[in-house]
Amino acid sequence: MASIAKFTGTKNKDGKYTVTLIEGDGIGIEISKSVKDIYAAAEVPIKWEPVDVTPQLVNGKTTLPQEAVDSVFKNKVALKGPLATPIGKGHVSMNLTLRRTFNLFANVRPCKSIVGYKTPYDNVDTVLIRENTEGEYSGIEHTIVPGVVQSIKLITKPASERVIKYAFEYARHVNKPKILVVHKASIMKLSDGLFVNTAKEVAKDYPDVSLDFELIDNTCLKLTTDPTQYSDVVMVMPNLYGDIMSDLSSGLIGGLGLTPSGNMGNNVSIFEAVHGSAPDIAGMNLANPTALLLSSVMMLRHMSLDFYADKIEKAILQTIASGPENRTKDLRGQAGTDEFTKKIIANLE
Repeated sequence: MASIAKFTGTKNKDGKYTVTLIEGDGIGIEISKSVKDIYAAAEVPIKWEPVDVTPQLVNGKTTLPQEAVDSVFKNKVALKGPLATPIGKGHVSMNLTLRRTFNLFANVRPCKSIVGYKTPYDNVDTVLIRENTEGEYSGIEHTIVPGVVQSIKLITKPASERVIKYAFEYARHVNKPKILVVHKASIMKLSDGLFVNTAKEVAKDYPDVSLDFELIDNTCLKLTTDPTQYSDVVMVMPNLYGDIMSDLSSGLIGGLGLTPSGNMGNNVSIFEAVHGSAPDIAGMNLANPTALLLSSVMMLRHMSLDFYADKIEKAILQTIASGPENRTKDLRGQAGTDEFTKKIIANLE
């Protein structure tokens, strides 16, 4: 993979890699078990190191338990189930805390139509890379006078350069010939303008990848009219646009329950299911583990374990395509989490 955010972990003496596992809340326990069972059956050379990330407030700041932080830094890679942020206790979003703690600067969200699960859109194959550390999510807000609040959107050249370079490297790696910078520099001439100009500079180092620009509102319109226009493109954009557009892209293929996600940093990377923890169905054998499984497939590719990634991905897609009797209820099926997992294991070749 790219020299930026490259996996630098090493095998243990037994020939296996250790991966930090954040099982998460609610259905996280069940879908993590599904991943563990499938990995055991596929004989993936991975040992899981489960950690607890229940947040702690230290000097008024949301922080992660040191043991969990040490584990991720040691193993260089983690797989994460859905986390619920405690409400009304002064905690910052857990996902935001993870990004800040490990400086996960790029979120990668590929969305590909799943055969056998029909949506109004066919042949979707999009990739979106979102700057993950600044923009409107910098948290710089204050009240000027009662009833007037100012929120500052922070865009810096180093952060823009880093995520745009990663997008170019990623495009090369997945053989997509174009980078599309999605922005609103027509209005935010300085902030988005900096992002756009940085992309023009970075592009000089990648003459084999073409560069284009599009206004965010236009991209939304075109993407929901005909997403196949974006099949040969890697989109890259500032934080807030990426947050919205990545969910929009997920909607085209059937929702967050089918969408993998990776958060990339220079030292560590965390792959995650981006859907909620669904406490209302926790423990009821109804959860769909597909998003976490496909995120784990992304993780395997990041670790250059492509043989196992291909094997597991093929089994997942085959199971979904095989009919409603093998799919979970959210995929218009009749199977429970356990049955779905067993069917994937049976389809491993």
